[in-house]
Amino acid sequence: DFFSTSAMGAYKYLQELWRKKQSDVLRYLLRIRAWEYRQLPGVHRVTQPTRPDKARRLGYKAKEGFVIYRVRIRRGGRKRKVHHGNTHGKPRAEGVTELKFYRSKRAVAEERVGKRCGNLRVLNSYWINEDSTYKYYEVILVDPSHKRILSDPRVNWIAKVAHKHRELRGVTAAGRRNRGLSVRGH
Repeated sequence: DFFSTSAMGAYKYLQELWRKKQSDVLRYLLRIRAWEYRQLPGVHRVTQPTRPDKARRLGYKAKEGFVIYRVRIRRGGRKRKVHHGNTHGKPRAEGVTELKFYRSKRAVAEERVGKRCGNLRVLNSYWINEDSTYKYYEVILVDPSHKRILSDPRVNWIAKVAHKHRELRGVTAAGRRNRGLSVRGH
């Protein structure tokens, strides 16, 4: 159906494939990959992006200085840290189980990778897979001390000191969204 347009490039094909996640092709691929990701460590480096079209739209370039890390985050809400659900005199209706963390899983994924790779800067991230227990993301990182990055005027802004640990301060796209800055006027 979507293969009818003749002017579509390779990245456009990939984009259309990833849009139809319920298709037989993608359902099979995601199931196989989810099994593979479960066997790997929670945070690990990958040689190339799983979704090159998405990575490029978020600023990734296939050159020295750009790094991709894959990370898995456990799904579910945030349970209150109280022993046996005993809230010790706080209001009974304050809740223990049905609480939601104020930041998205994607923002948490960026934070974990950013802490792991302290010498790199987090540029952006995107969803790649999920199963019953985990959500999997890929995080794009940039080496601020690499000469290829420093000499590229389109990306050397990230080498400034002000962009250290953007992910911890809610300055990445995921962080800004959690802070409510994705609406008009920001």
